[in-house]
Amino acid sequence: MNKIMKSQKTSQFVGKFFTYFYLLILAAIIIYPLLITASSAFKAGNVAAFDLSFDTEWTLDNFKRLFGETLFGEWYWNTLIIALVTMVVQVTVITLAGYTYSRYRFVGRKKSLMFFLIVQMVPTTAALTAFYVMALLMGALNQTWFLMFLYIGGGIPMNTWLMKGYFDTVPYDLDESAKLDGAGHFRIFIQIVLPLVKPMIAVQSLWAFMTPFGEYMLAKFLLRTPEKYTVAIGLQTFINNPQNQKVALFSAGAILIAIPITLLFFMLQKHFVAGLTSGGTKG
Repeated sequence: MNKIMKSQKTSQFVGKFFTYFYLLILAAIIIYPLLITASSAFKAGNVAAFDLSFDTEWTLDNFKRLFGETLFGEWYWNTLIIALVTMVVQVTVITLAGYTYSRYRFVGRKKSLMFFLIVQMVPTTAALTAFYVMALLMGALNQTWFLMFLYIGGGIPMNTWLMKGYFDTVPYDLDESAKLDGAGHFRIFIQIVLPLVKPMIAVQSLWAFMTPFGEYMLAKFLLRTPEKYTVAIGLQTFINNPQNQKVALFSAGAILIAIPITLLFFMLQKHFVAGLTSGGTKG
């Protein structure tokens, strides 16, 4: 008996050791580039290359230069608007679509779901020419609203599948009980089912909000004037010239990009860990 207990303790110790060892390695991989970025952003003077060193004077001048000498303020504002509109519209659409596909049976349901999968298989790079021609025909080249349209539409197919799958995990018995109590379809959706899928809505909101901040290729392809750039395109202009790379400004801008995403993450964090039946009734 003692041998069995010792064997179990040894196994648990080995499992915890490798788990923590893996987490330490993962943390180092994530934290190291963040430290380099922070070190470069707060360094005084011109920084020629990304370097992790804390032996120089730290200053906020790079952040002041970012807003005083460049169009970063306009890029930041453009991206915030695109991100907020994309998040609100996309999450609304995929939530309604996911609920519809989960709870109702209608003509073309399976075929449309299969169409979503097929569309998702086509990479964005393969459709750049089509997007460009569409923008020309619609007079939408260099227009942020068209970029929002593509971000929203591009996130609907796969995210609808994910939302539908999450709605499927909500017991249908809750709907039936609410119907017996006289609740209509809209009331069931708002008051019964929707509170139970808040974790997935929170995840989808964060994904949709993050996309405009990190997406480069589509935005670069459609936005032509510097005043319309997003932060991803704008920051790239700081380092695309090997002979004159503005590493400090790039790093300062990268830190500022993380602020709204981090704030949204902490605002939605409680929903990420919420249980599926957090809004259920006791019985």
